[in-house]
Formats: sequence, C-alpha cells, structure tokens
Amino acid sequence: MPKVSVIVVGAGAGRRFGGTESKIFQRIGGAPVFLRALEPFASRQDVCQILLVISAADIERVKERFGANLGFMGVVLVEGGATRTASVRNALAHVIPQADLVAVHDAVRPCLAQEWIDAVFAQADKTGAALLAYPVHGTLKTATPEGLVERTLPRATVWEAQTPQVFRKDLLLRAYAGNTEATDDAALVEAVGHPVSIVIGDPRNIKITTPRDLAVAAAVIGTLPKPKPSRLTHPFDEAQG
Repeated sequence: MPKVSVIVVGAGAGRRFGGTESKIFQRIGGAPVFLRALEPFASRQDVCQILLVISAADIERVKERFGANLGFMGVVLVEGGATRTASVRNALAHVIPQADLVAVHDAVRPCLAQEWIDAVFAQADKTGAALLAYPVHGTLKTATPEGLVERTLPRATVWEAQTPQVFRKDLLLRAYAGNTEATDDAALVEAVGHPVSIVIGDPRNIKITTPRDLAVAAAVIGTLPKPKPSRLTHPFDEAQG
C-alpha cells in the first residue's frame, strides 16, 4: 500500500463567494467546510500526512477555534501564498520522506466519498498521475470578449476537473520546480510531459464557490456512499510511532 501525503488547499480569497469571512469557515451540518474536506482522509490507513494550507490572516483563528480537532486528526498547518500554485508549492516543502504519492484537494470540496478516494489513489499508484473528473453533459461554447459564439466544443472530449488530484511525489515536485502558474496541479504535470489519467468522479463532489452551493452540499452530504468499517482506524499512529 503506497503512503499518501494529502495537501488540502484553503488559502484562496474566495472573491466570488463574497462576505467578510473566508468561505472555508462556512458551515455544513454544523461543521466548517474545511473540516468536512479533511475528514475523509483522516480515517485512512494509507494517508501518512495531512497538510492544511490556509492564508496567513486565518492561521491564528484556525489554531484557536479548531486546534483540538486538527490535532486529533494529525493535521499540520502551512501558510499559503499569493496564488494557489504558490500555496501548493509551500506545502510541498513540508511533505515527509515516507510519502510515495501526494494528493491535492480543495478545502472547499466537502462532499467526498471514500470509494472515490480509493479509485484515484489506486490509479495514481499505477500511472503516476490521476485526477477525479466528471464528463460535461451540457453543450459548451467558446465566445469572444464581446459575447459572440466562436465555436461549439465537442462534448465527448470535455471533462470538468475535480479534486483530489494525486501524483507520484517526485513527479509533482518536478512539476512545481519552476515558476509557472496554473489553476490546478494536473496542468503543471501535463506541462512536464507526463500523462494524467482520468478517474470518473461524481457530480456530488462539488466545490463551494457561491453561497447557494452550501445548500446543495448540505443536501448532498447525506447521500454519499458510506465508508467501510475497516477504514475507521487512526492513520497517524504508525507514522508518528
């Protein structure tokens, strides 16, 4: 079983969400979004480390209000950068030698099932790079800045990328060695010439972007496939020995 270091990224400004509070603190079923995103990884025996990347402005608040929760899950806090790419690069500097794979997950994707994690971890172990993605069902068009349709995209070849995205550790470190910016990790791995495998995800694995997404996530979270009882052991016992 490969060991996986998980980076959960929650340092973004969340401008589309609005309000004065970071969207990672919004609550679903009484728990903040970022804890919901962390929990599926904390119960896994193959996860050897969890790094939570948050903005410098939020670190003290997280320590004061959620330090006990994070301590129980063995989560290490990392200060984020000015961009998502910079935040992941900061976290990569803290990945422990025991990790074979590195998974990157959005702190605002709180609806994640164990079976989806199983599938993308297994595929990354085989191929070195894999991500959850879901086929686009609507008709997509590109447009000019003036709002005129340029062309219709072939729907069969278009997928919406999700997280976690999982990579062999040395490969992800190589992809992040330069200064290139990207909106997801797979794009950087593609840029260094390594193919990235798609693992079919689920539309319930939503990203909280606007306030209305909270209601959708609250409705979805109770419908997720239940984890197998054998996974419910604390994963950090062996690593922290």
